[in-house]
Parts: sequence; structure tokens; C-alpha cells
Amino acid sequence: MTERMHGDLLGLHRVLEPIGSLPQAAHRLNPSLPIANNELLIDVDVLNIDAASFHQLRQSGDDVAEQIRNIVAERGKMHNPVTGSGGMLLGTVREVGPDHPSDFQPGDRIATLVSLTLTPLHLRSIGTVHLERDQVEVTGHAILFASGLASRIPDSLPQDVVLAALDVAGAPAQVARLVQPGMTVGLLGTGKAGTLAAAAARHAMGPTGRLVGFDIDPNALNRLTDWGYLDDSRVVNAKDPVAVRDAANAMTHDRGCDVMISATPVPDTEMGAVLACREGGTVIYYGMATSFTAAALGAEGLGRDVTMVIGNGYVPGHAELTLQLIQREAPLREWLSSR
Repeated sequence: MTERMHGDLLGLHRVLEPIGSLPQAAHRLNPSLPIANNELLIDVDVLNIDAASFHQLRQSGDDVAEQIRNIVAERGKMHNPVTGSGGMLLGTVREVGPDHPSDFQPGDRIATLVSLTLTPLHLRSIGTVHLERDQVEVTGHAILFASGLASRIPDSLPQDVVLAALDVAGAPAQVARLVQPGMTVGLLGTGKAGTLAAAAARHAMGPTGRLVGFDIDPNALNRLTDWGYLDDSRVVNAKDPVAVRDAANAMTHDRGCDVMISATPVPDTEMGAVLACREGGTVIYYGMATSFTAAALGAEGLGRDVTMVIGNGYVPGHAELTLQLIQREAPLREWLSSR
């Protein structure tokens, strides 16, 4: 029997090009088998492409499935070369290396909690592309390093709902960390991440806080208002920073928001969030289309003193917090299911 290799904790042994780089930054990964003794092998059936990447793939005009096939074949991972982002996956554990630190067993249904940009992936076929929910049915395998995180799919929730929610689980978890009772919080963007962030903010701020929303889609704002999340809202184009500022001033009596949550997948929206935030406030950027150079230099050029938080997709306990939100909030759960 051939002895398994011991893989690097961070997956450096899977990097093909350039050697020495971390898997996320690498141009190409090696998804070949067998797995190392501290890796996890997953039979993949759904890819949940992140919103910025899926938006770009659709806007390119080429077949989405073919673009995904080409990216994975070239890079050994789903790492969009334009947006630099990926998503996450759903699958069944096929094999657990004897030294893998999890308690997963073969047959477990899991969703990964690390980006597809660093997950070795091999696709045998691509099935249905679900344009309405950024998901793609596939057959293939993926490999999770010892440092990679994943969550079992609870039997009480539909797997597509769980996958869609866990893909942006960092957003509500970051919001729950930063929002305090009595704050005025602004929400820019009402997609999956924005909607989950709104639910978390509403819960964290309590009855004394205010949540105000900005979006180009009035129906989305009405949805969040009907659910009891938003106290006020304005229809604005997030790419128009002055319009966002004026809307924020109108809803906060010119004070601005204590915390601004920017969860839009659209580029060139950084400055609206900065201008809507009060001096000394905090902007959470949770969108892969965000240019952090534009955000930092733009705030400097405007003389705005705000703390900028990069929306790290990992926060301890983020999967549990997100799944609890879905189980507690029936309208949120039904909306995710309908998508």
C-alpha cells in the first residue's frame, strides 16, 4: 500500500504556479488524486458562484457554463481572473484523510466555508446554470486542506438555501460584531449579503437603533421594510456618491450613519458608503467588486475620517450565526428558498 504524503496545513503542496505562493494567490493549483493524509475529498454537485463573479460572467456575453469550465480547467480552481473572486461549493464527503482535523465522515453533506479561489477543483461535467441564484450544477471533486473550513448541511433546511446563505456568512457575522444598540446603520445593497446583514443588524441594534437602506430597486427596499428590517429607505444609484450622501443626510438629519454596510456587487460604489458615514464612523465593505485602493484614496481625498473594515468571509461562529438567522426569520428563509 502506497503511503500517503503529509500535506502542508495551508495547501502549499497543491500550488503549481508560481511555486511558493499561497493557494488563493496562485495562478494554478493541482487538484489531482490521491489526497494527502490531512486532506478531505469532496464529491461536488453545486458551485455557488459569488455575486461579483457571476455578474461579470453574465455581462461578458459568453456562455456562463463554458467560462466556468475553462477557468477551472486552466487554474485547477474556480478563480475568476477578472473579479479575483470565486464562491463556495456543496458536496458529499467521499474520503477523509486519517490526519484531517475534522470529525466529518464519508457520506456527510457539507458546504465549504472557504473560497473557491483557493480550493483545488476538478470538473467532469457542468449541468444546469441557475442564473436566478448564482448556482451551477456540476459533477467533479474538490479537496479541502487541513486549514479549510466546512459546515454540515442541517436536515431542517433546504440545501440550496444553506449554500446560498453560507456563501456570505461573513457579512452578518461582521455586522453582529460591529453594530451596537441605539446605532444608526446604513445598508447599501439588498442582495444575499445585504439582506442577511440587515437581519443581523436589526437583531444587534435592538428597538432603539435605526436601519436605513439605499438601493436602485424599490421592490427590494420595500421587501426589507415589510419584514421590519428597514426604518427608512431611498431609491438611489450606488454609483452616485452625492446622491447616496444626500439620501443619508435626509434620513439621519444630516448626522450620517454610525455604521455603513456596503454589500453591493457593483463596482465604483466605494465613495457613496464613505459619504453616507458620519465622521469617526465605520464602513464595512462586503462585496468582491470593491476597490480598496479607491476606497482608501477616495476617503483621504475627501478628508473623511472613517474606519474601513474589509469584509473577511471568516468570523468565528459565522456559520452557526447565519443558520440561526435563517431558522429564526421566516421571511428571510422563504425569500432565500424562492431564489
